[in-house]
Amino acid sequence: MLRIGELAEVCAVGTKTIRYYESIGLLPPPPRSENGYRRYDGAAVLRLRFITKAKGLGLRLAEIREILSLHDRGESPCDRVLNLTKEKINWVDEQIRALQLFRTDLQQLWHEAQESRAQTRDCVCSLIEDHSIAQEAAYPRQKLN
Repeated sequence: MLRIGELAEVCAVGTKTIRYYESIGLLPPPPRSENGYRRYDGAAVLRLRFITKAKGLGLRLAEIREILSLHDRGESPCDRVLNLTKEKINWVDEQIRALQLFRTDLQQLWHEAQESRAQTRDCVCSLIEDHSIAQEAAYPRQKLN
């Protein structure tokens, strides 16, 4: 049996994460020792490692909860995992397309800048202001740095 700090160390997660997973039902509440310490068994280690691995594959906590719930009911969650995986692949493909458009646009701006660096009118930067963006709405809105 492991205490929460030991479980955290074995699974490379924080103790706050373990408590949070318990609070949202991803981990069942463990039995407690006489002095009130949580006591985790091997099943908790396996479950926490599963959760960590699933998160690493891009699954959201709600999706992981659904998979674990199917498993806990004795049902195989593999079909659901396949469907979620296909959804994630489609999402990644969309992000790649958007980033490729973004890259193409930045390359075009860079080439335009090499041809003419002179500001010809009163503006902040004619290179940006004169550049026509191919599909601005398709660009990812995340910070790139």
